[in-house]
Amino acid sequence: MREWNQIMNKLNKLNRFVKKNNDFIRMYTAGVRMVEIDGNGRLLIPRDLVNFAGIQGDIVLNAMGSWIEIWNKEAYEAVVNNPDVDFAALAEEVMGHLDDTDSN
Repeated sequence: MREWNQIMNKLNKLNRFVKKNNDFIRMYTAGVRMVEIDGNGRLLIPRDLVNFAGIQGDIVLNAMGSWIEIWNKEAYEAVVNNPDVDFAALAEEVMGHLDDTDSN
């Protein structure tokens, strides 16, 4: 919850008189739901989000640092196995400027 609050603090600093800011905030937060773990340790994903994600059958829980993504298994595999994405080039572009002394 701490990370979500940090993101919301950043969003709340955006100028709400700029239409693009409002549009972004609205779209970014459209699927936000508070959910709780039930007594059996299960997480109930709201039906509208299940439908939005196209979840049918198997799912993938993908750890993204301190975030967890919930994917339809076939959709996830299509994204991570996309032949149009050169992972080596992407890694160099995103991470190549970092050196071993960076702490962030």
